[in-house]
Amino acid sequence: MFTKTKVAALGAAAVIALSACSSDDPAEEATGSAGGEAPAESGDFPEGSTMAALAEAGSITIGTKFDQPLFGLVGPDGVPVGFDVEIGKMIAAELGIDESGIEWVETVSANREPYIEGGQVDIVVATYTINDERKEVVSFAGPYYNAGQAMMVMADNEDITTPDDLAGKNVCSVEGSTPAANIAENYPDANLVLFGAYTDCLEPLRNGQVDVVTTDNVILAGYVDESDGEFKIAGDPFTEEPYGIGLALEDDDFRSWINDVLEASFEDGRWMEAWNATAGTVLPEPELPTVDRYEN
Repeated sequence: MFTKTKVAALGAAAVIALSACSSDDPAEEATGSAGGEAPAESGDFPEGSTMAALAEAGSITIGTKFDQPLFGLVGPDGVPVGFDVEIGKMIAAELGIDESGIEWVETVSANREPYIEGGQVDIVVATYTINDERKEVVSFAGPYYNAGQAMMVMADNEDITTPDDLAGKNVCSVEGSTPAANIAENYPDANLVLFGAYTDCLEPLRNGQVDVVTTDNVILAGYVDESDGEFKIAGDPFTEEPYGIGLALEDDDFRSWINDVLEASFEDGRWMEAWNATAGTVLPEPELPTVDRYEN
């Protein structure tokens, strides 16, 4: 993989190198160069740019979630699938890198910035909310999707419908996440219970150790869909969570290029194809987001 910084071994970090999916993959049409153009080569990009280095290497390392139904989920075959995964493959394809050249690294909420800063990954596409605090240490392209924080409870729970109902309740979320920070700051009477991954909240919800799980509505929708009627969404989303693609701080050329790729995918239908093949099997069709080309 190409990174700006030489890094030490990943240690316990989960890394999966994947081979190309078969041509009958329903999401495969969502990847590839725009308009069927020939794959990019390093000479197609400015000399010394991240794009040129990745294209020349023919490989890219992408961080994503491994436990998020609809967005980034690793099944029994060890292959991550979901909307975030398709966005990552789309970016790789525009660099002339096919799926066999992608190395997928599991990124949980707490390690996304460190993995970008340390060079363990080239980009992160992992239900990653853009906010000002994170923009101090990493850069963001996008957003490529707009989510919102919501709550999930047992199907028979009628006590929790708004975040104002969380006082005295055990609320499960994930370390390093914006939903957890929002609860801690704005609903301090809630008893916040933090784990490393949202899947760690599911069994405590079932056995009554926690009353509610909170994160982005699209993540919770995936768990509800897989729960066979055990869980439900309580109330409406109560924040805005723009999902961005994380990359090295101040790599403005790479960020601008990814934004170009995203905007082209909005216009030519690849973004919607990726959505319909993944999250769109459960969630309603969203409005196209507007890329924020912010200045540092």
